[in-house]
Amino acid sequence: MATCYRHPSRETGVSCSNCGRPICPDCMTTTPVGMRCPECAKQRTQVRRIRDMTTRPRVTYALIAINVAVFLAEQGQFSIFGAGVHGAVINESVLDRYHISVAHEYWRLITSGFVHENLLHIGFNMYLLYLLGMMLEPAIGSVRFAAIYFTALLAGSFGVVLVTAAPSLGASGAVFGLMGAAVVELRARRISVMESGIGGLIVLNLILSFSLANISVGAHVGGLIGGALAALAIRVADQRSLRPLGLIACLLLSAAAVAGAIAVAGASGPGFA
Repeated sequence: MATCYRHPSRETGVSCSNCGRPICPDCMTTTPVGMRCPECAKQRTQVRRIRDMTTRPRVTYALIAINVAVFLAEQGQFSIFGAGVHGAVINESVLDRYHISVAHEYWRLITSGFVHENLLHIGFNMYLLYLLGMMLEPAIGSVRFAAIYFTALLAGSFGVVLVTAAPSLGASGAVFGLMGAAVVELRARRISVMESGIGGLIVLNLILSFSLANISVGAHVGGLIGGALAALAIRVADQRSLRPLGLIACLLLSAAAVAGAIAVAGASGPGFA
């Protein structure tokens, strides 16, 4: 049982709805969105009721729309349920060491996260993006959600370059990053990760990543770590009332991922084996 952060001798099962710290009855301040600790209760921030919050995760919808639009533009380059003929959209978007180290086409670190091989590939990724976006974006805000998504995407691209020289594509690295961010947010709110279903989802997807062929393990693991670190940075900055620092930390993590990918690709050489 947790103890009150102001009264360590008092056990409590209640935590502040804003910062997540455990509080006893003497320290609770009732608000429309739950109990708050004395420090958070003094903050001059507008309390938003659930019914007043936007119910449309616009960034999530935008990301899904972009991925679907790119997938439609790919048709004729890949067959619907298997690899087919490559075309301009695919050739200019997929990520591999050669195009990073020799051609210096660094945009592939991002564009590779918006192209998919077949209908099953994009369908599975977009389904998870929708579920996680509906959970996370209303809770943390659209700007932070986007920051976590792109940080995870670049961290996943770094993982791809680090682990393999083979071409890679898909949004799974960013989606894994959202899973990592969900774990951080759930733990901050003292919600069981396994009971929420996120823990089982991560375990299942990691098992599939290591057991199935043609799965980018580097993208999945890199994205998972990147998303968790980004969400943790945002959470810590919020707890210290330094909210802009969370976004700055995401920017630094993204820059480190890009620099790492370029360095690894250059050191590994342009081969595809």
